[in-house]
Order: sequence, then C-alpha cells, then structure tokens
Amino acid sequence: MAAPRVVLLLSGKRKSGKDFVAEELRNRLGPDVCTILRLSGPLKEQYAKEHGLDFERLLDASTYKEMFRQDMIRWGEEKRQADPGFFCRAAVEGALQPVWVVSDTRRLSDVEWFRDAYGDAVQTVRVVATEETRKRRNWVFVTGVDDAESECGLDQGVAFDWVITNDGDKVALGEQLEMLLQSLHRSL
Repeated sequence: MAAPRVVLLLSGKRKSGKDFVAEELRNRLGPDVCTILRLSGPLKEQYAKEHGLDFERLLDASTYKEMFRQDMIRWGEEKRQADPGFFCRAAVEGALQPVWVVSDTRRLSDVEWFRDAYGDAVQTVRVVATEETRKRRNWVFVTGVDDAESECGLDQGVAFDWVITNDGDKVALGEQLEMLLQSLHRSL
C-alpha cells in the first residue's frame, strides 16, 4: 500500500451530503487519483456477519439499515473501545490512489488515528447543511442516533481545515470544491 499524498476526512451531520461531496471530489479528480473510503463499510460488513444480516442492504439509505442503526452504533462503540483504529485500518486496506477521501469520519479518535498514521497529508473537511435542507433530504431527528457520538463526536474539538456548505446551490458548492481542489493540486 502506497502512502497517500492527501487524506481528506469528511464529517458532517446525517443528510448533510457527505457522500455527495465525496463523489463530486472523486469525479473531478478521477478514479485513478482519488478513492472514497468509508469507515462504516468495514463496520457494517463485520456487523452483518456477526448478526446474520444482508451487508449490501446495510450500505444503502434504506429503512432496513435504519432498523439496525442504534444497535450497530452500540456494537461499533464496543469495537472502538477495544481498538480505536480497528475500522480505520480496515478502511484503508488496499487503497492505492494518491488522494483518499474518507466520507464518514465521525469521531475524534478517527481523526487522531489518521493524523498519527498520515501526518501532514491529513486535512479535515466539515460538510454542513441547514436543518431545513436536511429535512428536505428526508432527515428526521432520532433520539439515540442524532444525539449520539456517531453524529456529535466532531461538533467540538476539531479546527476544520475546510467547511463546505452543501445546501443545494450547485454553483456555490462547485466554487467551494474548486478552491479545495486547487489546494490539493499543490500537494500532488
């Protein structure tokens, strides 16, 4: 595995558009240069194995995933307490591109693991959207989910290198991504 030149750690609330922003970055950089890594992928895969569930259905934005979300969060926290880097190591396995976009960074321990492993290559990106925008994207507050560490763990304690506003204005989003990409090109 080659060391990345840039690691972008995306974080944000549910329905803020983290995956959309990650896809936009990869589309603009190209798949040979940029890969999207998901910390939730290894978590969901292991959870599905241990609980006899459909891994593929846990990956989408379905009601199936929502039925297991709270227990998956609890289970993931137990795994992280035993080994804070467990899901981070699994996510980066096999990544070869010079730019890694981690689309679902949720905890300070994730940021710390990547900074310890990749140093100055790491940049933090907060994706924000208004509550109104998130509701238009079918977000509804769920106690035990939206107030858990998995949603609030990076609300404090991180000085973000970039804040991307993703409220549906394609031109404004494009301008913000272009500034980020111009900065990245200096590291490539």
